[in-house]
Amino acid sequence: MASASVKATRSELLQLKKKVRFARTGHNLLKKKRDGLILEFFNVFKQAKNIRKDVVSHYSVALGKVNFARAIDGDLAIRSISMALKSLPIVEVAAKNIMGVKVPKISFPEFRKSIFERGYGITSSTSKIDEAAMAYEALVEKLVAAAEIELTLKKLLREIERTKRKVNALELITIPRLESTAKYIRLRLEEMERENFSRLKRIKAVKA
Repeated sequence: MASASVKATRSELLQLKKKVRFARTGHNLLKKKRDGLILEFFNVFKQAKNIRKDVVSHYSVALGKVNFARAIDGDLAIRSISMALKSLPIVEVAAKNIMGVKVPKISFPEFRKSIFERGYGITSSTSKIDEAAMAYEALVEKLVAAAEIELTLKKLLREIERTKRKVNALELITIPRLESTAKYIRLRLEEMERENFSRLKRIKAVKA
């Protein structure tokens, strides 16, 4: 419904027509952005499904190997060797852009280390402990990769929902309201023209 306070003038009608065109252009652009984001979301979602399978698989292998090492060498030996780690890998988090959405880009060095790089001596461990360590290093790599993909999914989904709300607001509220107001002004101008025409006819009839 058009407000009664709207000025029924031609200049106001022209302004409204411009606003409608602008709103329609914005609506089309947002729809394209929404559709593009949805495609990107499903592409990343496929990667997420694969990485989740990898994480589960690597976790199962790592858990089996550490349990085997615990059975052979005991918890105390494993705990003691785990304390020998001298340095932690550095994980760097940057950002990349996907259709205007900033998503995380995680970079990290090789997590897998040689026996000499782990900080414990060769004689202080067994092959079973070494295998468990390698399995968990591989698992950590998969977990970091999974974290990047999971965060990307969340950010894309949030932006899709935000874009959908804007599209719906333009489509269901803003554009119909502008068009309704423009229609009201157009009808009011036509009514005023008819009134002026009738007035002129009456004036001419009186003069005649």
